[in-house]
Amino acid sequence: MPVETIVVVALGAVVAGFVQGLSGFAFGLVAMSLWAWTLDPALAAVLAVFGALTGQVMAAVSVRRPFALARLWPFLLGGWLGVPLGVALLPRLDVDWFKAVLGLLLVIWCPAMLMARRLPAVTAGGRVADGTAGMAGGIMSGIGGFAGALPTLWCTLRGFEKDTQRGLIQNFNLAMLSVTMATYLFQGLVTRPMLPLFAVVGPIVLLTAFLGGKVYIGLSEAAFRRVVLGLLTASGVAMLVSAVPNLLARYL
Repeated sequence: MPVETIVVVALGAVVAGFVQGLSGFAFGLVAMSLWAWTLDPALAAVLAVFGALTGQVMAAVSVRRPFALARLWPFLLGGWLGVPLGVALLPRLDVDWFKAVLGLLLVIWCPAMLMARRLPAVTAGGRVADGTAGMAGGIMSGIGGFAGALPTLWCTLRGFEKDTQRGLIQNFNLAMLSVTMATYLFQGLVTRPMLPLFAVVGPIVLLTAFLGGKVYIGLSEAAFRRVVLGLLTASGVAMLVSAVPNLLARYL
């Protein structure tokens, strides 16, 4: 295996693991922004799910936050319905268009929320809306481990406080990523040549996610909101930088 590949994988795991420990999500978004330049999309997707799942296991141990099952179950039900759809879409997906559309959404919407000093909480939709957000997260988990991005954005719109949001997203991600990884294994998407890279990603994520979790504990509500929306915005920018040149070269 080329040394350059190992270095890129390790660097992505360091940055994404710390970010996930800090925010409770975003491993796939951050890792893909680095891995998408050099790794095969199928390999990058499997590594992103494995790394995100490893980080969530560490977070479940090191950053425990209470959650209400009555609030969590609509997200879980929608997510479990969405994961098979995402896995089915993975081999058929136009990766550049996917990254461009999602990146544009994040770049426009998140800064608008970040600049709004008093954002009114969304109360409409109830459990159906929560389940829809969960389904979106499940689809994105199946595509490449992006389980937490849209549900996190939805929880922010809902006005959930810091620990409530962390507990909900942490458990949602753990459930979605577990199902996604099991589905990848069942469908043969995890191959023997990938195993050495698992051995690179796993220990790095365990350490960096633990360190990120320790930083999270000291964050205020306002700082946590800035971190979450700032990370989503940065992920959107990275997606656009990765996708737009390819789309322009394709159509111009």
